[in-house]
Amino acid sequence: MTTQLTLIARLTAKPYASEELGDGLCQLIAPTLKEEGAIAYVLHRDLNDANVWILYETWRSREDLDAHFERPYTKAMMARFPDLLAKEMELTFAIAIDPHG
Repeated sequence: MTTQLTLIARLTAKPYASEELGDGLCQLIAPTLKEEGAIAYVLHRDLNDANVWILYETWRSREDLDAHFERPYTKAMMARFPDLLAKEMELTFAIAIDPHG
């Protein structure tokens, strides 16, 4: 049985690059949601720090997420991170817990 994977990615932009980072992340939403295995891909912005962007992603499997990281549009965005990010992105990988077992 395959377990769905949730990835929470926290990206902190350099102050001058926050809007550019947000725009780039927004452009990933539509193509990502068309990928096989993509269940949810939701972009958030931290209410207390406008430089912080959070992606909440749900994937059918780790293999599907790994394939996402190989997509040309994902690689192109990640190639821009050294210019846009104030620090390394923080990644949290999780699985949902079914309270009914």
